[in-house]
Amino acid sequence: MVTQTKDTQPIWEYLKEIPDPEIPVINIIELGVIRDIKWNDDELEVIITPTYSGCPAMQEMEDDIVKVLNKHGYTKHKVTTVLSPSWTTDWMNEEAREKLRVYGIAPPMKGTADKGVLFGKMKAVTCPHCGSGDTEMKSQFGSTACKALYQCNSCKEPFDYFKCI
Repeated sequence: MVTQTKDTQPIWEYLKEIPDPEIPVINIIELGVIRDIKWNDDELEVIITPTYSGCPAMQEMEDDIVKVLNKHGYTKHKVTTVLSPSWTTDWMNEEAREKLRVYGIAPPMKGTADKGVLFGKMKAVTCPHCGSGDTEMKSQFGSTACKALYQCNSCKEPFDYFKCI
């Protein structure tokens, strides 16, 4: 058993061990699904927000959180899902965005209010392979529901774009 303090900083570090089940190059902290970590008397509570209400990876994330907490000696804990305010891609940090790009996924644009639209036209999505802005959406749905399928007109490579939510 670990000597536990009411400090939540170690828990934030432990949760970095958990990769996103659908995009293993980033962890759940970088993804921004961990809303808060707090102590309620002697019980640790991890508050999460799903990337979208139907995300199939959320149960796996919850299970992984429980496993990591148990592994580090935290046995009295709960995971609480909070839906409001809704998760937004703006909660992803810059390190996660760059990891997505290097992995071959175009990261979401900043600012989710426009959902990727500027003056009635789609903003250019930059190809993560060659950096060209000459890209075309092939399908609103990519390898997972949170991504759209694009193709670069310059290098001809297909790629996923992590949609702004």
